[in-house]
Amino acid sequence: MDVLINVFVALHIIGIASLLGGFLTQMKAMSAGTARFNAPMLHGALTMLITGMVLVGLNQADGHTLNNIKIGIKLAILVVILGVVYVKRDDEAASKPLFGVVGGLTVANIFIATLWT
Repeated sequence: MDVLINVFVALHIIGIASLLGGFLTQMKAMSAGTARFNAPMLHGALTMLITGMVLVGLNQADGHTLNNIKIGIKLAILVVILGVVYVKRDDEAASKPLFGVVGGLTVANIFIATLWT
């Protein structure tokens, strides 16, 4: 079971890398006002959602105690990110504040995952 959990942790990290990478590669475009929500950001957020749900299930099945408040907060943040990216994915350019909020929430989700013990 540990190997399966570690595989899904790796996939979860790949999802966050895709979401954050999609944001960071457009920082220059954001300052020019031409940044947009791209497919890697959407796919990264979806990957995080699916792998996160699988990780919760696998950890519960393995008998680990879970911090449901932490998981709920991370899920709420991810749903906001996913909603914004999904709705605005076809726009020519995203507004600077909205694009910045997605990046900030992504980083906040990373800090919650790593620092909240």
